[in-house]
Amino acid sequence: VQLQASGGGLVQPGGSLRLSCAASGAIFSINAMGWYRQAPGKRRELVATINGGGGTYYADSVKGRFTISRDNAKNTVYLQMKSLKPEDTAVYFCNAAIDQYGSRSYRDFWGQGTQVTVSS
Repeated sequence: VQLQASGGGLVQPGGSLRLSCAASGAIFSINAMGWYRQAPGKRRELVATINGGGGTYYADSVKGRFTISRDNAKNTVYLQMKSLKPEDTAVYFCNAAIDQYGSRSYRDFWGQGTQVTVSS
């Protein structure tokens, strides 16, 4: 299984970006998918998650500005980011809990990370 993240870049404060993360390979089903981020010198932190039923969770720091969504047909999770702030600067990682063979045993997989830089 591979998770391929894309969509990062340089944006001015107040701007928007949309991240995508597509899972491929031996996939039977995907449960929760999510986005994490890690800023220089800081620990990786949870940004948002979405479960198989579409229920979502957001870190307080991004509520009202970020929206997580998923396309189950494409095994893809998205993160729409608006009103970006300099403190949103980080490497963003996607995560998915995947059952590869129909065993109802889910394993965590991670994408390679995509850099988001918010700066004027």
